[in-house]
Amino acid sequence: MKLLEYEGKEIFERYGIPMTARRGVLKLGDSLERLKLDGPGPWVVKAQVLAGGRGKAGGVKLARTPAEARELTGAMLGMKIVTHQTQGKALIVEEVLVEDACAIAREIYISVVLDRKEACPAIIASAEGGMSIEELALSNPEKIIKVQVDPEAGLLDYQARQLAFDLKIPQKNFCEFTLFARQLVKVFLETDASLVEVNPLIISEDGRLLAIDSKIVTDDNALFRHKDQAAKPDHEASEIEKEAKAIGINYIGLDGDIGCMVNGAGLAMATLDTVKMAGGDAANFLDVGGGANVDQITRAFQIILKDPKVKAVLVNIFGGIMKCDNIAAGVVEASKKVHIRVPLIVRLEGTNVKEGREILARSGIKIEQAGSLWEAAQKAVAAAR
Repeated sequence: MKLLEYEGKEIFERYGIPMTARRGVLKLGDSLERLKLDGPGPWVVKAQVLAGGRGKAGGVKLARTPAEARELTGAMLGMKIVTHQTQGKALIVEEVLVEDACAIAREIYISVVLDRKEACPAIIASAEGGMSIEELALSNPEKIIKVQVDPEAGLLDYQARQLAFDLKIPQKNFCEFTLFARQLVKVFLETDASLVEVNPLIISEDGRLLAIDSKIVTDDNALFRHKDQAAKPDHEASEIEKEAKAIGINYIGLDGDIGCMVNGAGLAMATLDTVKMAGGDAANFLDVGGGANVDQITRAFQIILKDPKVKAVLVNIFGGIMKCDNIAAGVVEASKKVHIRVPLIVRLEGTNVKEGREILARSGIKIEQAGSLWEAAQKAVAAAR
């Protein structure tokens, strides 16, 4: 699950990570008068979207008066943002964060990521932070610092000190930075994150070390350990994905036009690959579960068919725990309950596969059967065209 900036900063606050003061988060439909601003300003108005590069797209503005801050917030709410990370898709700004601005003397990049090759967390940092860190990694990779972290012990004191030396942290901020680095690793480990990023971490002109941005991505599989995170909305999920999650179906919408219903995550991934090899594109990843019953299959059909892009449905089921004849009966029953307007291709394999195929053949429902996954994928691609 990807958290918005202000959600990440709420977590940072619990760990004592230094930040500028947040003055409020307004959502679409909120009154601008809810924004209470005191002090001389200025303030930064930030669009809360899950994409980097929002500053260049007009999603970060500086306000010097309370009236200007409210005006910029009102203009930003509902605006559409396209950045280099949105792949041409416009994101609608539904929430805006307003916080104190500060004069920046220096920017630093720092993040904690999962190093899958070494099977441990790693700090990635650079003395040259800011918006173009990706370009820096390509043009000057020697300026990127990497520190592997023990997942049990966290960041050790000597590692934090060496990192501060490598980043040329000023003496007055040295101890503050080493504490910050250790706490950032704690955030990563204790929230079951796959990414915790601050870009930039700044040293202000008055000498303060401050995290003025946050990016946290957590592992959905660990949400049972974090009830507060589980209660948050998934900002990237479509309405169909939210509905599927609510009824316990593993569903991710994709860009293709072949709806896929499969039992088991590994088989589902193999099905998507095979559809691609056959010249088509899947409309979704859908794992209906190893013990799928009629109700689950019915709901899966309903979820798939809510996607207007779907031109054919491919059902690929391996009968193991649940036998093929029971699955076939479930598919037939579900097909009667759900009006399927597109071609339906079914491939069954496993225990009692012969009986299952006979049930499908005798059903009277327009179902095209396939003897192999490759054949099923080819038929689905042809049907979608």
